[in-house]
Amino acid sequence: MDAIGIAASALNMHQAWLNSISDNIANINDARNPSQNAFQAQYLVANEVAGNQGVAVTGVEHGSAAGKLVYDPTNPVASSTGYVRMPDIDLGEQMSQLIMAQRGFEANANVVDRAKTMYQSALQIGRNS
Repeated sequence: MDAIGIAASALNMHQAWLNSISDNIANINDARNPSQNAFQAQYLVANEVAGNQGVAVTGVEHGSAAGKLVYDPTNPVASSTGYVRMPDIDLGEQMSQLIMAQRGFEANANVVDRAKTMYQSALQIGRNS
């Protein structure tokens, strides 16, 4: 059952990755007053579980709180000079990360399915002997 356990840990990690990316994309247009910190993107840190027993999220790193200043005098949170602080998040990079996380999730779901089928076949062989 090691294959299922390891793949399940990877499914959990990929789900957390997808959630993090979704949060980053949802807040990509989060404008704040320049006196405040910008929304900070979340980047997960994943590491191997001791003894080759899978993978786990071991931390979260955050993007720049400085973000980028954008001139938008019509924004309700703009400063008196017309600037707002926007997150420094690249949508193209986030979409690439989203595709990788999705494909990793799908691959590990297939591993769980194939391992389950293999274990069921092994049990069937044992019954027929």
